[in-house]
Order: sequence, then C-alpha cells, then structure tokens
Amino acid sequence: MTDATAVADYVRARRAEVDALLWDLLPGPPDCPLSLAEAMRYSLTAGGKRLRPVLCLASADAVHGDREAVLPAACAIELIHTYSLIHDDLPAMDDDSMRRGRPTLHVVAGEGMAILAGDGLLTEAFHVLAGVNGDPGRVLRAIQLIAAAAGPVGMVGGQVIDLASVAPNLQDRAASPLDADGLAAMHAKKTGALIRAAAAVGAVLGGGDEAQIAAIDTAGAEFGLAFQIVDDILDVEGDAAELGKSPGKDAAAGKPTYPAFYGIDQSRAMANACIARASEALADAGLGESWLLGIGRWIVERRN
Repeated sequence: MTDATAVADYVRARRAEVDALLWDLLPGPPDCPLSLAEAMRYSLTAGGKRLRPVLCLASADAVHGDREAVLPAACAIELIHTYSLIHDDLPAMDDDSMRRGRPTLHVVAGEGMAILAGDGLLTEAFHVLAGVNGDPGRVLRAIQLIAAAAGPVGMVGGQVIDLASVAPNLQDRAASPLDADGLAAMHAKKTGALIRAAAAVGAVLGGGDEAQIAAIDTAGAEFGLAFQIVDDILDVEGDAAELGKSPGKDAAAGKPTYPAFYGIDQSRAMANACIARASEALADAGLGESWLLGIGRWIVERRN
C-alpha cells in the first residue's frame, strides 16, 4: 500500500472526496452575504494539497472506520486550515501576495473582507463539527482535539511566537531570539498541531482503540514536524511556479528556519528521521501497512 504510485492515487481519490463536499458545506445567499460567500470560496477552492483532511481520512481507514462518516470532520479541518492561511497572509502577519498560485485574498478583496472570510471559515468549521454523526463521546473528543490544535495552545499560539521571533515584529519585548529548541516548539504549535490533530481525529472518529489512537497521534506529530522542515527547505530551494507562493521570504524576513540552524543536508536528514519514528510507532500498533506511512513519505519528497 505504500508504493508511491498507489499512494498518489489514494491521495488523489481522497482529495476529490474532500473537494466535492467542501463546496456544499459553505453557506451562500440569501443567508450569507454574497461577497462573503465568494471570498470564502475564493480561498477554499484555490487548490492546495488537502494534506490535513486526507490524513484524517487515511487514519480512519487505518483503524477500519467509516471514512464517509469521518469526511465532514476532515473537511472542517480544511476550513480551519484555509482560515489560518488567509490570516497568515495579511500585511499585519506575513504580508504575502501569492498563495496557492493566485493572489492572496486580501489583495483581491481587501483586508477587512479577508479577516471576515477567515472568521467565517473558522466558525463554520465548528458548525460542521457539531453536526458530525457518530458516538457522542468520540465526536466531543474530536472537537476538543481540533479546538485545542487551532487555538492559543496550538496554531494561534505558534503564530504569536512566530511574530515575536522576527526582529521588526518584536511586540513581546521580553521575547528572546529562538534557539533550536524554541524553533521546534514554535512549529509544533503553528504547523504541527493541526496536522497532528487531523490524524488523531480520524482515528478517534473511525473507532480506533486507545493504542491505535496513541500511535497515530505520535505519527501525526512526526508528520507535522517533517512537513515544516520540508517547507523551510523549499523556501530556500523551491520554485515559485511549483510552490504557488513566493520562495525566499523567510530568509528575507530574518525568520528562524531549520536550514538556517542546521543547513539543508541535516534538515533533510531530520525530516527523514521523523518518518522513521512515525513508521516505528505505526508498526508497533499493527498499523504499518496502512496508507499513513506512504503519506508521510510523500511529505518529505514533495516539491510544493
């Protein structure tokens, strides 16, 4: 199941399932103002890897769960991820003008609408999650995992650390420049938390036992770290046409990155070590033949 071609086919099929439902999930006129509906759809339908929802679905498959029942939760995670990208691109944050190969939302619709579209996607995600069918205890656990990953102890907190780590944005004057451990801690929150939660939620809603959930949670954490390390490498080596965004911005902004601390070769070795640890955790729980490890390998081999 981990053959690269088979994994690519699996990911493509799951991505199609996610994309088909995403369009139907968002509200539109007359209940939702047309301008807001169009802004949310602009960013949500711009493409993207759909890694988080695909990982969620793969985790459900790994524990032999009902993938169709987990699909709305997987899509809700993508709504949250897209909201975070919209806000991350704002001038007050990373000030990016390109995302997923097209102008960022604030460039085409204005900063106010971009903020509101992000807010709309975030809150709609929890509307979707609240309607997930399944064991109530597992649904509540899934919502708690996602909320923690997206909030102040997760993604939002990581973004605060990121802002404080760049010299022109030192709003927290007590903050000191990040060391290597601080870099890992920041990305465990900013990037890793939602990837980790996506994996765990698929196992929770798919009916996995505690050993399976723990193993997938561990693998998800490793996937999140590997994803960020590769992202940092691509910011140095990547091509704008492949990336769909502007490379070299981290170095230009003076951001701490894995290549800056460790160099390209060691950073690649660190990403591969993440996948090795994930493989061990999955194998120990009897999940070594699932699609998850193939997705992890795709994370470190990707070019965008």
